Amino acid sequence: MRAGFQVGHVVLRGTVDHQQQWQDLLSQYRAVNDAGFDSYCYGNHFLIDPFQHFQPWTVLARMAAEPGNMTLATSVLLLPLLNPVEVAEQAATLDHIAEGRFVLGVGLGYRVEECEAFGIKMSERGGRITESLELMRRLWTEDEVTHHGKYYHVTGAKPTARPYQKPGPKVWQAAMSDPAIRRVGRTGDILFVGPAQGNESIRKQIDLYHETLEKSGHERPEDMVIVREFFCASTHEEAITKARAGFETKYRVYREQGLHGSDEELARKVTGDLETLMEETFVLGSPEECLEQIEEYENMGFTDVIVRLFYPEMSQTEALEHISLVGEKVIPEMHRL
Repeated sequence: MRAGFQVGHVVLRGTVDHQQQWQDLLSQYRAVNDAGFDSYCYGNHFLIDPFQHFQPWTVLARMAAEPGNMTLATSVLLLPLLNPVEVAEQAATLDHIAEGRFVLGVGLGYRVEECEAFGIKMSERGGRITESLELMRRLWTEDEVTHHGKYYHVTGAKPTARPYQKPGPKVWQAAMSDPAIRRVGRTGDILFVGPAQGNESIRKQIDLYHETLEKSGHERPEDMVIVREFFCASTHEEAITKARAGFETKYRVYREQGLHGSDEELARKVTGDLETLMEETFVLGSPEECLEQIEEYENMGFTDVIVRLFYPEMSQTEALEHISLVGEKVIPEMHRL
């Protein structure tokens, strides 16, 4: 079982100078590498008030120059907002900088503000992500590409950059609802399960994913990825006490910005009480309790568990201590699963 470190949108606007935030990111990256994590996974949003956040391409390119062999992943890039020609060439460039240690994680996004800013409709996201991936794969593998789709057009295009990995980097595609699960199955991509689904829902969605893969003529990918909210401490009670304020802030913003979309089960969790969400969805407690929950994901077929260890209003010292604890008490046992 591989362990990933998720960098999300957690620094509240105005709480730290941007340059200090960048220096903190570098320090966290080095601590994560020393702790034995297998991947460093960086999120993508725009205009993400009340948080302040840097963008993934340049951050990951800088991290690729650091010592170590961690996989570098976008987790996830909001592909429907972006032009697939640019993304294909940015991904190819980063794949070379990282010498093949790059994974392209993509997702729909869920915020109206972002769609408005990029001039697309919320209803177009599914069609755009599917068409984008189709075009990008052609740009990675073909000498000349003509594509006239519903959203994107190129005529006789000759790609400028090809990926280090052949035929291209792995693609993780995020999904939280049944229609999104089917879409991932139809494309044959690696399923990336988000942070808010409970285990019962996840099991049903894995079955749906496998069924759709088979119907679409795809073999099951070797990998399957899940991201979880995570807090580890000496005891269960200590973990809950330390985590509560950060969880409350993060999920209040998720509720306000519509993470749950139209999915009824997800809406029940995200808009419900925090206690239920922590009990049914998050990984928290002592190292032994956290490992017990991680082992359940391994039994479901997941190969990678990506965890968020840094939350709103946590200090840099607290974040580094948390990374160190997980590296000492959790990751070695995860690698034995």
